[in-house]
Amino acid sequence: MANRPLDTQLLDRAIEMAVRAHAGTERRGKGYPYIVHPMEAMAIVSTMTADQELLAAAALHDVVEDTDYTVDDIRAEFGDRIATLVESESDSLTPGIPEEETWHERKRAAIERLAKASRDAKMVALGDKLSNMRAIARDYAVKGDELWNLFHVKERRDHEWHYRSLADSLRELEGTAAFTEFEELINQVFA
Repeated sequence: MANRPLDTQLLDRAIEMAVRAHAGTERRGKGYPYIVHPMEAMAIVSTMTADQELLAAAALHDVVEDTDYTVDDIRAEFGDRIATLVESESDSLTPGIPEEETWHERKRAAIERLAKASRDAKMVALGDKLSNMRAIARDYAVKGDELWNLFHVKERRDHEWHYRSLADSLRELEGTAAFTEFEELINQVFA
């Protein structure tokens, strides 16, 4: 019996949208195209599931937060499930208020939302957060505590609180390779 080709049409369309949406943008201070981050998040999610909608949501997770696309655009193109997953990963800034002034409030709300989220939403979030933590660990190995000066919030202890709280909110995924790596990197950076 021959293997049937995997139907990746939905995922292919999501990747194409993510590439268009993030075209010409750079990962903050990294010197490489932004699209590398959502593709890494998608690859991380693929270690936990083959669900094409979850992989698509991971590819699109920053589109609403960082580009002109809206949740309604995602819904029209990909349906309710993917739109809801992308929306759950989108941080909403308050217009006219500097990002650093609302950082703690936004992060606390996101952590609380994540703690109550579905397992699917947690997998998409872990893809994003582990990708971020990998970048932090790489940069921390080179820059040490100077790294924190690159962020809007500059206190190491604030970032430690944020990532340890995220790990607690994602504990349902304990036992996956992605969660294990996430926790190990947190412990390594914030030893």
